[in-house]
Amino acid sequence: MTLREIESTLPPGFRFFPSDEELVCHYLHKKVANERIAQGSTLVEVDLHAREPWELPEVAKLTASEWYFFSFRDRKYATGSRTNRATKTGYWKATGKDREVRGPAAAAASSSSSSRAVVGMRKTLVFYQGRAPNGVKTGWVMHEFRLDSPHSAPRRSTYS
Repeated sequence: MTLREIESTLPPGFRFFPSDEELVCHYLHKKVANERIAQGSTLVEVDLHAREPWELPEVAKLTASEWYFFSFRDRKYATGSRTNRATKTGYWKATGKDREVRGPAAAAASSSSSSRAVVGMRKTLVFYQGRAPNGVKTGWVMHEFRLDSPHSAPRRSTYS
């Protein structure tokens, strides 16, 4: 069954609208750990460097105005640490500072944001057409999530 077929069977008003915490703990962590992700998940794998932003709605196979993808980070240089965010016609540019994604509060612990463990980071990117530094800003925005520590799992006892 395709994602569009699944979408057509859902009741009116149903939306896939995960929180940052859910994206990191329930989807990204499981993907990195090669664990099974719930059947019918709306997240698909795509090479974001081989696609222009306006091609993504068709890749997502959903009719929503927001899409969720898994994508491997590509390095700009084989031995470097800089991320390649260029496409054929432009590039994704980071804006602002990275934001912490905090895990769920433990049952007995305080639920204040500062007492919850950092499980990931969220970076906001804007697409520019052309090449830096003369690119033209577009209306395309992407939020990139990464695990805080790719090798350590969010504590399973704190999320369902």
